Amino acid sequence: MKNTINLLKKHDELTVIDTPLDIYLEIPHLAYAEVKKEGGGKALLFTNAVEEKTGKKFEEPILMNVFGSYKRCELLFGRTIESVADEISKLLHMKPPSGFKEKFSMASELFSLKNIFPKRLKGKGECQEVIYKDDNIDLSRIPVLTTWEQDGGPFITMGQVYTQSLDGEMVNLGMYRLQVYDKDTLGMHWQIHKDSSHFFDQYQKAGKKMPVSVAIGGDPLYTWCATAPLPYGVNELLMYGLITKKPAQLVKSLTTPLYIPKDVDYVIEGWVDTEHLKLEGPFGDHTGYYTLEEMYPCMKVSAITTKKKPTYLATVVGKPPLEDKYMGWATGKIFFPLLKTTAPDLLDYHMPENAGFHNLIMAKMQPLYKGHAKQFMHAFWGAGQMSFVKHAIFLDEKAPKLDNYEALTTYILNRFTPKSLFITEGILDALDHSSPEELVGGKLGIDATAAHKVEAPNLLSDEELLKQVKELIPDAVELHQFMRRTKNPITVISVNKSKNVKEYFEALVPLSTNIRIVVFIDEKANDVFNAYMTLWRVTNNIDAQRDIFISGLMVGIDGTNKNKFDGFTRRWPDDVDCTPSVIESLKQKGVWDFPEKLQVKYQL
Repeated sequence: MKNTINLLKKHDELTVIDTPLDIYLEIPHLAYAEVKKEGGGKALLFTNAVEEKTGKKFEEPILMNVFGSYKRCELLFGRTIESVADEISKLLHMKPPSGFKEKFSMASELFSLKNIFPKRLKGKGECQEVIYKDDNIDLSRIPVLTTWEQDGGPFITMGQVYTQSLDGEMVNLGMYRLQVYDKDTLGMHWQIHKDSSHFFDQYQKAGKKMPVSVAIGGDPLYTWCATAPLPYGVNELLMYGLITKKPAQLVKSLTTPLYIPKDVDYVIEGWVDTEHLKLEGPFGDHTGYYTLEEMYPCMKVSAITTKKKPTYLATVVGKPPLEDKYMGWATGKIFFPLLKTTAPDLLDYHMPENAGFHNLIMAKMQPLYKGHAKQFMHAFWGAGQMSFVKHAIFLDEKAPKLDNYEALTTYILNRFTPKSLFITEGILDALDHSSPEELVGGKLGIDATAAHKVEAPNLLSDEELLKQVKELIPDAVELHQFMRRTKNPITVISVNKSKNVKEYFEALVPLSTNIRIVVFIDEKANDVFNAYMTLWRVTNNIDAQRDIFISGLMVGIDGTNKNKFDGFTRRWPDDVDCTPSVIESLKQKGVWDFPEKLQVKYQL
């Protein structure tokens, strides 16, 4: 971490904040705003963290937003992201050598791979310079942040969670949020689809406690590796060796059989009682909503070890854009070659930051025959982490670059008809809140690989259209039409909802010559002119099987919060919002310099 801090300082990518700030809300709020600045802002080093409610002052600094820009990602990787992807692609397509020269070249490449395997060392590491055991165990020694007002407590957000299978043959490194309950109890939010959860099942069936070691800090690449979507059973630290050309050097935990990198800043060791679950949450998550309370395993801490002078690494999640935008960018680039092994006709893909990654993906492919895109959708939704994607738009090789949103949206809307839609059902991320039931729900695919003859609507001005809409829908409040120059303009209507939105859609049928795609959102907490946050809201809020309506050439999308009018029986979570009094406190302390226009744009 010291090397990382020096590297960031050298490249003018770090802001040091010496002002005393509270680990409760203040520090996270400042980091939340910083990453939303142009280019991701700077990494932040808080050198004077306090806990105002107890009067506690922490000696260790807190580092945040470390991955929060494209430049910082490549600095931390020590090479271009593309070079890592190229190396993986080369390994996947390695062929038997045909001559001496090729054999020599391959031998050289294979010899270099010896460094990718983690190396287990004897003795202790720097992470074990200070040891707390028995009565000295106290998680409150660590400056764990409470990010949001409704959070269930402090959460570790950049924890490297090391686990192993019951027989010890497989090890896993993952990243899960970890709630601090008391001085020696830590929550384990591993969802049902995750590797650690599979290991947990093994221990539970055997009636044994499960060892866990949580590391924080060290080389930031350890943290990124914890997020890497590798196949089940593959050690994520292999990626560290592949990227750095040095093996991760590991030491054994003191009270568990697990090995952790020797140079991390903190290690929290313990055992999970597989018969005991604890209510976890709520937590303001990367969806931009709170995930609600739910029963999860928890760990009884058996030891805490640290460096003599540790640095606490943390992140903050909520509404986009956030640090995970840049981590996800690196992940997407690096694992593209692996995805192509499942979907060989895939040319490129992109996940817009404001759709929360899994909520929308745009994929470019080489369509070879009629129905190829729909076949591709099935393959895509069966490919590892991609199986969690809710909405996917498939385009042909002639489409504009996938991050050129203006040109891409124009391209899609000029080819779209209701026939382009494909609605099915599949598994969902456990954090999804909009489907009628947990873990499974509607999936939407749009086939934009083929151009359809589309008749443009008879456009009206926003003012005239709103007037006519209000006659049909008295609950309508505001309206704006996007992409008017295309053959399928998008009309966003805000409503004070008093009935099922399908009834609103059906009421608009007389205006179907004027409207092509209509999106309904709640008037409260939304702005029909804010395309960025509207996409965030709608992709979060819809279940394709329930919320897509079609009448002739007109398509309706219900992006409202669901309630009794929709027969929705699950609890609907609140938005993740900053606490105004905390922002005011940061202003008074002279550390808040976030422009007002960005506060409005990103709906802080």
